[in-house]
Amino acid sequence: MSERKIYTLAIESSCDDTSAAVLCNDVVLSNIVARQAIHEEYGGVVPELASRAHQQNIVPVVDVAIKKAGITKKDLNCIAFTQGPGLMGSLLVGGSFAKSMSMALDIPLVAVNHMKAHILAHFIDEDGFDKPTFPFLALTISGGHTQIVKVNSFFDLEIIGETTDDAVGEAFDKSAKILGLPYPGGPLIDKFAQEGNPKAFPFTKPKVDGLNFSFSGLKTQILYFIQKNAAENPNFIEENKADICASIQYTIINILMDKLKLAVAETGINQIAIGGGVSANSGIRTTLKEAEKKYGWKSYIPKFEYTTDNAAMIGIVGYYNFLEENFSQADVTSKARIEF
Repeated sequence: MSERKIYTLAIESSCDDTSAAVLCNDVVLSNIVARQAIHEEYGGVVPELASRAHQQNIVPVVDVAIKKAGITKKDLNCIAFTQGPGLMGSLLVGGSFAKSMSMALDIPLVAVNHMKAHILAHFIDEDGFDKPTFPFLALTISGGHTQIVKVNSFFDLEIIGETTDDAVGEAFDKSAKILGLPYPGGPLIDKFAQEGNPKAFPFTKPKVDGLNFSFSGLKTQILYFIQKNAAENPNFIEENKADICASIQYTIINILMDKLKLAVAETGINQIAIGGGVSANSGIRTTLKEAEKKYGWKSYIPKFEYTTDNAAMIGIVGYYNFLEENFSQADVTSKARIEF
């Protein structure tokens, strides 16, 4: 840990949220997020609209982040930005801005893998939140990714299980769409599930070898289940909404937990951290906490604001790379798909 004060400006623009944060070492001084409501009317993120909104938001968001941190841009030691994965147009906006500002201020640039940042967000210094010790297992769950990662150090992360098709967030959102819920539907399933019976409608869990996941079959199963019952009773969804949502969420959580239990058995590691947008789900958080007592695990659940896309998590990765002088050159390119 550095004794000097290192100020990192971080920029995140991988999807539809424009975010900038300033960290002093591992402490977050500001974490500003501009959300894009325009996608709601389309039922999903429209890439071209997202990149245009990033162009509008990036300058004011960075300006507010620096001012809220109580510093000036001349105090900055490093700029970190999301290199990928994500939407190419969106990534280019944040990447181009970060590179330009790095060159203008003549300070180092750090390109960050978005999914690694979701994991390493656990090392942000926050009151009331413990930091995991190495090695630990990380379950990264979002709209585009579902992974189990063995984390040996800040720079040694190994994927030991991942989805073979759709991500868990996709399963939540598509299920919500089938039920006629507005976008983004995942949080609404979580909301209604809290009022329902999780065992009202049993769904079959997919059989996938090893530590990998599959959610496409479950999505199809839910679609056919709703179509069949809605044909027999047009009011089926409205009359059973809470129970349907609870049953879907219960099935998805069980799929995740089965693979986590297997990962713990295979690796002998019983420290479990979660990250990504879906880690905001109350059912997943509760189940993981219950597993501490049931299986003797130690679980790490991030602060809510660090679950969804945010620049603070990019900043913590930038900080640790700065300490090791792992800098990127100005010709670094944004990548929609990137090696972990």
